Amino acid sequence: MTEEKHYMTMEGKEKLEKELEYLKTERRKEVVERIKVARSFGDLSENSEYDSAKEEQAFVEGRIQQIEGMIRNAEIIEEDSDSSVVSLGKKVTFKELPDGDEEEYTIVGRAEADPIEGKISNDSPMAQSLIGKGIGEQVVVSTPGGDMTVEITEVS
Repeated sequence: MTEEKHYMTMEGKEKLEKELEYLKTERRKEVVERIKVARSFGDLSENSEYDSAKEEQAFVEGRIQQIEGMIRNAEIIEEDSDSSVVSLGKKVTFKELPDGDEEEYTIVGRAEADPIEGKISNDSPMAQSLIGKGIGEQVVVSTPGGDMTVEITEVS
């Protein structure tokens, strides 16, 4: 079975590598220490601190495996020479029509999507509608609140 590719920028991959390093070198040790302390409280069958620490350990180990898989299957987004067309790794600015509210997003792979930071997944309906379109084009985007029409004003 082949694992799916995780599209990401070099910056996104480096961020994951830093998180992985932190989880392996610091967070693991903290959780192991919590488990040791909780064991000292006695009967493990009725020890909520121990149960909590073991759950945290499972989460940390699961996240380590997840990140390792993402890094192993990372597909780095290459810089595209055509700066007028929306594609993976590009920042796109558009205005909503007819009111003209302007929004800006960078289209990234699912692994580094963070809408709060203005990074949307290439799998999102918004990105799917914009990819392949150019400056000046009007695009209908399906959103949970209904369709909206936008005009692409800048791609970088």
